[in-house]
Amino acid sequence: MKRQTVLILPGYHGSGPAHWQSWLEGQLPSVRRVSGIDWERPVLADWAAAARRSIDSATGPLWLVAHSFGCLTAVSAAAGLAPGRIAGALLVAPADPQRFSPQGVRPADRRNDPGSVAAQLPQTSLPFPSLVVASRNDPWMSLTRIRHWADRWGSALTDIGDAGHINIDSGFGPWPQGLALFAALQSGHFHQPHPAPVSRQCNRHPRPPCTPRHPAHPTL
Repeated sequence: MKRQTVLILPGYHGSGPAHWQSWLEGQLPSVRRVSGIDWERPVLADWAAAARRSIDSATGPLWLVAHSFGCLTAVSAAAGLAPGRIAGALLVAPADPQRFSPQGVRPADRRNDPGSVAAQLPQTSLPFPSLVVASRNDPWMSLTRIRHWADRWGSALTDIGDAGHINIDSGFGPWPQGLALFAALQSGHFHQPHPAPVSRQCNRHPRPPCTPRHPAHPTL
């Protein structure tokens, strides 16, 4: 059996050491993070090209673990690949493509204008198993919009309740539930369940545990 590789795809501003994606890297074998990306310039074409290079250089079956804008990167990079090249994808809290133009983040008053990156995304089912993990109060995409894209991509969807953007700012450092969801995806034993309670573990901060933070530039 060929050794599997897990490719981590962070979102806008990247995933720092306290983020659940960084924690997950320490829990899984044969894991690597996509490289060659300017985390402060979310240009989908550039990010997808970098992700494709990381995909092309990996050996064996490849699993994608993406967050936020990284989810858009993952599905864009995977489009057109040979069947079977991607074993599956865990897509956590996808960012709304309406919030991005081909040049980067769109101003709030331009998000309804034509010309978002939505046209750069796959419009039909992905050719590999995928699981979208959604939050009901995600500030970067409504649950209705997340369901729309999950249906379009043929992805199973798990609603974990009020979990913000499922990032460190909403209390997601070590995330055993995320690891369990990824294991279910890999085993093929996942389905669309009833909404599950949020399972998260905050890192140690000099503040009350699980208190959401709102920095000037929130991590996606």
